[in-house]
Amino acid sequence: MAHTHTPTNDIYRTMDLSLRVGELLLSSGAGAADVSAQMRNVAYACGLRRFSADVMFTELAMSHQASADEPALIQIRQVRYREIDYEDLTLVDHIVRDLIAAEIDREEASARLARIVSSGHARPRWSVTAGFGVMGAGVGLVLGGDLAVVLVATVAAVAIDLITRAMSRRRLPSFYQQIAGGLFATLLTVAVVATGVDVDPSRVITASIIMLLAGVNFMGAIQDALTGFPLTAGARILEAIIATAGVTAGVSGGLTVARVAGVELGRLDPGAFAISAVPLMAVGGAITGAAYAFSSYAPLRSLLPIALIAALATVVYAVVWERDFGTAWASGVAALVVGLVSYSVAGRMRVPALVVVVSAVVPLLPGLSIYRGLSLLSDGSSSGLVPLVNAAAIAIALSSGVILGEYIAQPLRREARRLEDRLAGPRLVGPLTVRAHRVRSRRRNGSGRPTRP
Repeated sequence: MAHTHTPTNDIYRTMDLSLRVGELLLSSGAGAADVSAQMRNVAYACGLRRFSADVMFTELAMSHQASADEPALIQIRQVRYREIDYEDLTLVDHIVRDLIAAEIDREEASARLARIVSSGHARPRWSVTAGFGVMGAGVGLVLGGDLAVVLVATVAAVAIDLITRAMSRRRLPSFYQQIAGGLFATLLTVAVVATGVDVDPSRVITASIIMLLAGVNFMGAIQDALTGFPLTAGARILEAIIATAGVTAGVSGGLTVARVAGVELGRLDPGAFAISAVPLMAVGGAITGAAYAFSSYAPLRSLLPIALIAALATVVYAVVWERDFGTAWASGVAALVVGLVSYSVAGRMRVPALVVVVSAVVPLLPGLSIYRGLSLLSDGSSSGLVPLVNAAAIAIALSSGVILGEYIAQPLRREARRLEDRLAGPRLVGPLTVRAHRVRSRRRNGSGRPTRP
């Protein structure tokens, strides 16, 4: 005898699917506004009404109340840490779009999501480690380093990835992983200097620790603050600061070892970099963006467009910066360009815009300013406040520039699009609303049945 689900069971299954989609999106770096919107889209597409969805940094919650005289049904899901996987993010984005287009039902969506979560990564782990090494080389070029700096940054990036992964398997908190990474990068620099190689220690350390710096989290925090999620923004800012403090502690420990060992590094300038030749910066930006996307398991079809957009953003940044507009304005203009072109490119590549946007702005992230500020403060210098304020300005410029670029790039809507839809904000993951998506699908098909987006 077939078991029939009660309406309450249907509600719980819909809420569970929405929460699991939200968990994967949030743990993959999506902003809180995007996560909340797609949780609502999934629930609405499955027929659920009178519900609410709440997004916190480590917790998602949904509630449903059929009527005022009935108790609310509530589900809560903890968001566990997951390694960022843009391939999984892309597949979940496709699930959401197919679900709201009525091409699949809730059961098929749940089954596809379960396969994504239970399956491994799309490429072998050694290739990801190699990708981080290539990213280190690209960063060395962006920072104006010579061949020695680029080589050391490559070796440091590979070794740091291996070290942090080994510590992660032993469930050590990320703060200690950051300390270990900063310590290794500094000791590697000490070893290079001790061999007599003519390098700038400040620039070598800066290039070596760049992959540890929490610029992505800081930018995500500003995005959450701009889109009305201050609590999640505050948690992400705190996480970014603690992570960078770990790097600072590791670098300080390495410098202490150098002093005890009698290796003279000279006067260090934390976060030192220089604007190199624009063509060289463009190449470095392209390598950095594409390598970061590859190491984050982005689909291979998106790597070339990401490299081109990252190169363009780096060139725009360098040109504006050389005109004495300042780092924040240069970052904002470059981010605006990224926002203008990323959304159409992401649609053609069938990946979420988040994949393109984050990868393209990685060469511009303010991690170095955070590191410089914390380093100066740890040495007792109040001048460290200036780099921290500068880091906040860069993060705000990047986030607001990308969002503004999306607003400008959106096609003009017909009169039927209401003002609140415009104010709902751009979506870096998934469509804006279920109803708008289905209306567009029917218009494209010329009938009452939606077509595949």
